[in-house]
Amino acid sequence: MLDAGLKTQLSTYLQNLRQPIELVASLGEDKGSKDMLALLEDVAATSDKVSLDLSGDDARKPSFAITRASGDADVRFAGLPLGHEFTSLVLALLHVGGHPPRLDAEVIERIKGLDGDYSFETYFSQSCQNCPDVVQALNTMSALNPRIRHVAIDGALFQAEVEQRQVMAVPTILLNGQPFGQGRMDVEQILAKLDTGAEARAAEKIKAKDAFEVLVIGGGPAGAAAAVYAARKGIRTGVAAERFGGQVLDTMAIENFISVQHTEGPKLATALEQHVKQYDVDVMNLQKAVGLVAPKTQGGLIEVKLENGASLKSRTVILSTGARWRNVNVPGEAQYKNKGVAYCPHCDGPLFKGKRVAVIGGGNSGVEAAIDLAGIVAHVTLIEYDSQLRADAVLQRKLASLPNVTIVTSAMTTEIHGDGAKVNGLSYKDRNHDTAHRVDLEGVFVQIGLVPNTEWLKDSNVALSNRGEIEVDYRGETSMPGVFAAGDATTTPYKQIIIAMGEGAKASLSAFDYLIRLPAEQAEAA
Repeated sequence: MLDAGLKTQLSTYLQNLRQPIELVASLGEDKGSKDMLALLEDVAATSDKVSLDLSGDDARKPSFAITRASGDADVRFAGLPLGHEFTSLVLALLHVGGHPPRLDAEVIERIKGLDGDYSFETYFSQSCQNCPDVVQALNTMSALNPRIRHVAIDGALFQAEVEQRQVMAVPTILLNGQPFGQGRMDVEQILAKLDTGAEARAAEKIKAKDAFEVLVIGGGPAGAAAAVYAARKGIRTGVAAERFGGQVLDTMAIENFISVQHTEGPKLATALEQHVKQYDVDVMNLQKAVGLVAPKTQGGLIEVKLENGASLKSRTVILSTGARWRNVNVPGEAQYKNKGVAYCPHCDGPLFKGKRVAVIGGGNSGVEAAIDLAGIVAHVTLIEYDSQLRADAVLQRKLASLPNVTIVTSAMTTEIHGDGAKVNGLSYKDRNHDTAHRVDLEGVFVQIGLVPNTEWLKDSNVALSNRGEIEVDYRGETSMPGVFAAGDATTTPYKQIIIAMGEGAKASLSAFDYLIRLPAEQAEAA
């Protein structure tokens, strides 16, 4: 099952086991069970601290549990933890085996101190780049607290279960059999939902903070670059981010980041955060900005209001709040989100195996999505509002060569239909002939570009374009003195990671230049 290279790596990792662990397998006669047996035999052979027990009687087959002799940990996988989930397997082995997780001591104590019995189930797909964060977070929590149980379930392998529970997006998390969350979540986000007092405690900590010299709002590529450049100047720097990494976390393959031939969004996001934390930067994660207040005097402190009721103050602010997927905004989209309406073909595509889907959008993202999905689903209908596709010619040629794809141009999506529980169709209007059409299907993937995360600035003095982008000059300055901006939330053209990083660095240098040119009396007053 594992090649020689992976076996060698695994053997090296498992040298960090501090106590024996046991793999308890529940297997059937199917191919998946045979593959799982081969995988578990390979794992057990890499360390004398790992044993294999084939007497498991779990209802899900194939599945296996990773346990301690003491019985105070139970991490389970229903399905093969390969693809993006292989790292989840390695970490689960290490953490159940006593190797400490890379979490702050405060976070570990909060996990151990959770009062209650929690039984989590996470549905994942091996092609989902968002799923490992959830699986790894809940596995780690299960390894640290015996009252937390977690099973990670491969939705593609347990299709009947997925249908019954109407799971139509991954990762989907259930707690004690009830919906808990969907989409990427890390340990701190999960803790915040379980520990109801966490937000209030975080707000009190933030209220006690001194003013910053540079405060970055947003933790994507632009924000990370801005923070690094500011911290290297030796000035007091803070980052408030709703989720560190931003939209990069939702990006699959990155092949145009110069000098790095290929990487994946979550890997790059982790590297960004690690780089920032090498410096003396106050990183405040899970913090959403809701308001920006101009200083009362020129050169005075700028205030950023947060959703939890706290505020941060700084002499300069760099706005790098990024963008998000644009909604098609038709009846049925909101109602059936994650019930057939999806935005990530890599993550959710495997759940639609053998089914009919539509992709809305004929740009590069839409055509790439249609090509990827065509290899999984029964049929893809691509809907494009314009009279022709806007994707690169090479992508259009590939799409046209696929036998199970229908391309519809000059089409305006008017409604997404469902039966109350899940999607069952899509309607569009032929713009050339003003005729209405319906397509029967089970899934709709929306790929029509981005919208900037700037709604919270509409009541501020920061000028926005008619598309909601923050207007910036060549130095990254906004219309509010002392406030700078960078990345996908701005009017800077070409929304690319490498451009966002450069703009973040530029905004940070401009902020520093602004600070050193403040008259001495203003700087002291601030």
